[in-house]
Order: sequence, then structure tokens, then C-alpha cells
Amino acid sequence: MKEKLEALKVEALAKLQEVTDPQTLNDLRVKYLGKKGELTEVLRGMGGLSAEERPVIGQVANLVRSAIEDVIAVKQEAFVQQETQARLQAEKVDVTLPGRALPQGGLHPLSRVIREIEDIFIGMGYKVAEGPEVETDYYNFEALNLPKNHPARDMQDSFYLTEDLLMRTQTSPVQVRTMLEMNGETPVKIICPGKVFRRDDDDATHSFQFHQIEGLVIGRNIRMSDLKGTLQQFVSEMFGPNTRIRLRPSFFPFTEPSVEVDVSCFKCGGDGCRLCKQSGWLEILGSGMVHPNVLRAGGYDPEVYSGFAFGMGVERIAMLKYGIDDIRNFYINDMGFVKQFKGI
Repeated sequence: MKEKLEALKVEALAKLQEVTDPQTLNDLRVKYLGKKGELTEVLRGMGGLSAEERPVIGQVANLVRSAIEDVIAVKQEAFVQQETQARLQAEKVDVTLPGRALPQGGLHPLSRVIREIEDIFIGMGYKVAEGPEVETDYYNFEALNLPKNHPARDMQDSFYLTEDLLMRTQTSPVQVRTMLEMNGETPVKIICPGKVFRRDDDDATHSFQFHQIEGLVIGRNIRMSDLKGTLQQFVSEMFGPNTRIRLRPSFFPFTEPSVEVDVSCFKCGGDGCRLCKQSGWLEILGSGMVHPNVLRAGGYDPEVYSGFAFGMGVERIAMLKYGIDDIRNFYINDMGFVKQFKGI
């Protein structure tokens, strides 16, 4: 048996030296060292050996196994090295080539207008306040002087999640939340940008989702003249120093008195053109003095405090500022449209 083991060793080592690929190496490993391999077959004859011969043959068998395993291990390492070198060569990168410059992006026109409006009002001492897009009926309507079954709700009844939760139809709830957080302290001086949702059919000037920026100021002796001066400052910075404003009486449940605000057409200077439909004026926002019921809902005594509020559609401002005639352009992900505003 000892001679068989030695002959097996010589045969195996000779064949292993001729191996040139990993598959053949694995096949030889199975042939000689596997469960049904030749070394196992030889060792099955140890049952017929005497007690003195078994340890000797066992030692020889272990030496044969170790010799074969050592050669296989060396060969495997060599194949791994060859594979690694081949992969490195195939994936070689020429670091001397010039880099490919990535195209530089730009701000979406809506983001650009929001930032510009925020900068103007921050320059006037306002803070930016935010709130949830999913609102309760109380904050979205009731606290804004729109009790249940109020007819003015018909224009804003929107996407309800439950009987009491809906996607906010305006950013005015942020004003109420801010007043309550202030706990009666003044001054309150905030703007509230964000998405709002209404039950509108999509067309060139309407969308079920759009952006608003609303403003709120509360303090002692706040007057309509303060509102007018604030808005005049805003339009002068937004549309140009020669832009004028015009206030027209209107109705909003959360302000009293309420006014619509027009600006003189910044394209024709008020002479009349296609943009302003020959009127010389462009409607841009609504505003007014905060209604006493809204002040009470926010924790302020209307006998002591007063305030004004205003709200504007960001898309409306952007369409006027950049001459865009279809609100849907803001949302269709047309790179040709967006690239027009790069570098503005």
C-alpha cells in the first residue's frame, strides 16, 4: 500500500505540473483528493492492515495529501494573480486623457422667483416660515374666518384625505400657526412660501398644484398705508423702480378691508400692450387688513393689535416676469424650456 501511495503521489504531481488553466486544476483536485478520489480508494484498503502497519500507512497518506495540496495551492495562487493582472490591463485608465466636463445646471424659474421674492422681503426684515402641506380643516379654513358651510369655501374645496384633513389650498394656515407659536408677542413679520393644491382643471393659466407666497405683519397701529408702502417697495425691486401699484376693493374672508393689487405694466410702462391687454395694468396679488376673527384665532386682541396680509402666486409672477404664456411649461420637464433660464 505504501508503494501505491508513493506512485499516486508521483503521478499526481507530474500531472499538476502540466496544468495550464483553473478548470483542469480543479478536475485533478477532485480526481486525487475528492471523496471518491484515488487517494480515498487506496486508503479504503487500510482495514486489512495490522495494527502496527496502520499508523505508518496513515502517516504516508497524510504526507501524500499534503504534497498534492501544496502544489494545488501554489497553482491556484498563480492563476489568481494572472486573472488579476489581466483584469487590471483590460480596465486600465489612461490618466493623461483630459477630463470630461459635466454640464453646469441652473435654477428652475420657479425656484429662482421664490428666492428672489424671499430675498426682497428678508431685506425688509421678514422671516421665512413654513408649515405642513397636509392641513386640518381648522387651520385651512375655520381659523381663517371660513366656518363650515361658508360659501367662499366652494372656490377652494380641494383634495380631502379624511373629513378633517386635506391638502392645503393656501399657505395662510402657516400664518395662524405662527401667530399661535408667538403666543401673543409682537411684532409678527413673516412670509410663507410653499405648494398649495386646488380642484382646478389644468390649462394655460391654471393648475391643480401651484406655489404661493403669503405675508403677514401684526403689531400695534399697523395701517393700510403700511401695506401699500410694503407692496410698493416689493414691486419696485421685483419689476423695476418705475413700477407703480394700484389698489382695487375686493373681498377675502380673512381680511377686512380687502384689495386686489395691480402693477403698472413693466413691458410698456403703462401705455398698453399685448402683455397687459392694452390696459396698462397687471393683476399680481390680493391683500388686506387682517380680519378681527383671524387675529382672535391666532391669540391676538383686535382691539389692541392690527395687521395686514398679502398673497401671490409664484407661477403668476414668473409668467409675467419672463413672458411665459403657459403655466404647464413649469411642470413638463422640458429641458429646452428650463435651459432658457440658465445664467439669468
